[in-house]
Amino acid sequence: MTESKPLVSIIMNCHNGGKFLEQSVNSIISQTYKNWELIFWDNDSKDDSKKIITKFLDKRIKYFKSKKFNRLYKSRNLAIQNAKGDFISFLDTDDLWQKDKLEKQINFFSKNKDYEIVYSNYNIYDESKKKRFIKFKKVLPSGMVFKQLLRNYTVGIVTICLRSNLFKDNSFNDNFDIIGDFDLFLKFSENKKIGYMHDILAEYRLHKSNLSKKKIDEHVIELQTWVQANEYRAKYKGNLKYIKFYILKLKLKNFLHRFLGM
Repeated sequence: MTESKPLVSIIMNCHNGGKFLEQSVNSIISQTYKNWELIFWDNDSKDDSKKIITKFLDKRIKYFKSKKFNRLYKSRNLAIQNAKGDFISFLDTDDLWQKDKLEKQINFFSKNKDYEIVYSNYNIYDESKKKRFIKFKKVLPSGMVFKQLLRNYTVGIVTICLRSNLFKDNSFNDNFDIIGDFDLFLKFSENKKIGYMHDILAEYRLHKSNLSKKKIDEHVIELQTWVQANEYRAKYKGNLKYIKFYILKLKLKNFLHRFLGM
């Protein structure tokens, strides 16, 4: 690591993600910050994902093939084990980064050495409606933000950059397939400073696969499991009502999605 140009490891988990993969990788290659490596974890894809990623003749792209299909957060943990960077970021195969995403975040860390994690605002692109909108209009909290995140979790993993040493003693809970980042970054926020940048540094793509009824069902089940596991903790007392209310909103959304087609 050099003080000015630390290495950033980008974790990309791929399971049959070929449809938007080229766009996502191009958004990495076009970064104004050049000292990165892409840990591309092929999670037993059956489509043309390998053919697409290997067309990029860039030595910074490192391809790994899983011996079998694993749940999302198990795959992310395995990919992180191969990362050599001083910082880690995450980009899925259907999402995009703005070209100055890494540069702005590494600059943030150079000026704020007591911060361990930084996240940002982002766009959401609705694939079916071909419309783009800004996720957050208001500036979100920075610093010791545990209570704020527990009441309203606003950290998009596509926007995250964090110091890699946080993973020396921590990892994603691989029993989860939806809320693993919520679980881990909320845990970090209990005693780590998290910075927020209101700049729009990424784009999350909404499409049929991530809006499926099955995904909503899993989200509800995982959040209910998480609440049950944390109800005894004093830090969460009085705040779990916000999570429980969110679960009710998800159930309503699922009802409308399933029975009314909304």
